[in-house]
Amino acid sequence: MPGRSAITSSRGKPTREPAAPSLPDELSVPGDPAAVGDEASYVAMLLADLDLSGRSCASSELDQCRCRNVDLSRSALRRVTAIDTAFERCDLANLRARDCSLRRVSVQASRMTGLACLDGRLRDVSFTECQIDLASFRASRFTDVLFSGCRLRQADFGDADLSGARFENCDLTGASFNGAKMTGTRLRGCELAGLSGVTSLRGAILTSADAVALALTLAGALGIRVEDEDI
Repeated sequence: MPGRSAITSSRGKPTREPAAPSLPDELSVPGDPAAVGDEASYVAMLLADLDLSGRSCASSELDQCRCRNVDLSRSALRRVTAIDTAFERCDLANLRARDCSLRRVSVQASRMTGLACLDGRLRDVSFTECQIDLASFRASRFTDVLFSGCRLRQADFGDADLSGARFENCDLTGASFNGAKMTGTRLRGCELAGLSGVTSLRGAILTSADAVALALTLAGALGIRVEDEDI
């Protein structure tokens, strides 16, 4: 795909930049965007300044949509698909999403505290400057996914396949990676204190500075006691 660069890992496997959403120049405005229901389809639409919090939706689709300042907090989604869609300054706090699929999706400057994305499939997705504390991505699969400048304190990636994920300049303090697959996962410039399941990082790619910062946490997980010599 033109304009899509790749970073080659030490194992020779490329880590690609997420493909950006492909959006038309003109987007229509839905007549009644609040009428969210099961099996709904939104195509080439602008959804802006809407309160859709606390809704329930299944088997619906967003295709080539721009969601700007939309409140989806405390909503429950199941088998929802988003393709070529951009979320900007949205509230996704405590959203429950199960068996959902994201492809060529960007999420920018959005609040996602307490979000639960379970058994999800994420391909060509970027999260930029988002607050994702206490979120859960358990058993989700990440392919060409980038977290950049995000706050992910105590996020749960248990049993997720993160082999196609990158974390850049993120705060992962207290995050859990128990049972995660992380061969090829890249971490750069991240806060890694207090990680749980740190041994799941086997096969991950870190900068030397990140490796040094992780050393004490890894030593604790291996039962190694670190003592400073008396001077």
